[in-house]
Formats: sequence, C-alpha cells, structure tokens
Amino acid sequence: MSRWGIFLPVAALVCAIDQASKWWIVKHMTLESVITVVPGFFDIVSVRNRGAAFGFLNRSDIDWQFWLFLGATLAAAACIVSLVHKSGKAPLLWTGLAMILGGAIGNLIDRLRWREVVDFLDFYIGQSHWPAFNVADIGICVGTGLTAIAMLLGQDRPAGAESGAKHPHKELKP
Repeated sequence: MSRWGIFLPVAALVCAIDQASKWWIVKHMTLESVITVVPGFFDIVSVRNRGAAFGFLNRSDIDWQFWLFLGATLAAAACIVSLVHKSGKAPLLWTGLAMILGGAIGNLIDRLRWREVVDFLDFYIGQSHWPAFNVADIGICVGTGLTAIAMLLGQDRPAGAESGAKHPHKELKP
C-alpha cells in the first residue's frame, strides 16, 4: 500500500472518531457533568480546555493562545506532510504521523468552532486526577510513540536511503 493510502485514511479515521465522540459529549452532556464508569478510577466528564495539553495556558482572561495553537497546528501539519512525502518505505512512520495529524486536526476543529477543546476522559485515583483528555489527544500520544519506534527502526530515512545505503554522514577516522 502506498504512503498516502495508509496516511490519509488513518488521519481521517482518528479525526472522525475524535469528532464523533466530542459530538456525543456536547449533545448528551451538560458542561461539567459527570458519568461514573469505574468508581474511583474513570469518569466521562464534559469539560472545556482553551489551552494545550494538561491545561497549559487554559485561561479565560487571555485570547492570544488561540492564535498560538492555530499557528503551531498548521506548522506541525506542514512538517508532518513533508516528512511523509520525503520518507522511504515506512508504514509504521506513516501510521504514527497520520495519528498525530488526525488528532491535531480534531483539536483544531474544536478551536475553530468554539475556541476551546472538548475533553471528556477523566482517569483518577481517589482525589488525584490526570487532566481530562479526548480521542485526539490519544491519537497524538499513540502516534508519537509509533513515530519514535519507527525512528528507532530507521524508518525515518529519506526515500532511497532505506535500501541499505550507507548513512549520509562520513565515518570519522581516528
């Protein structure tokens, strides 16, 4: 299968699942409501985040973070597409980068619609809560892990370099 035959469907699937899950939350739950799934460990919640991961810059008294995250997402998307285009045969890398892009686009759609991101997965033990997150965040995290594994396996080499060719840097001689 071609790079785009893997990349585009995976990115679209992550984004679609993210948006469908957020649609359900917005349609069926009021803001700040909670559905306990596993008492003392996991709830479905309805919260909003104007900031980034783990609530970074999640403040209602500033508005410039919207433009920062918009620009960062567009720049990251351009870099990801360029990496996929330049890569050699690297299905694991393409999958990881697609998951990152699908998640980034899912959160970008929220930012464009509401200027905040819908988060709803809340894991905790007692009173210690991990910050709530969403399917897009899962795609970004899992995609980052797959991309790291692909890089460790050497799948990040440009097209033509995966055929066993020597590393482009010269060996150092003593």
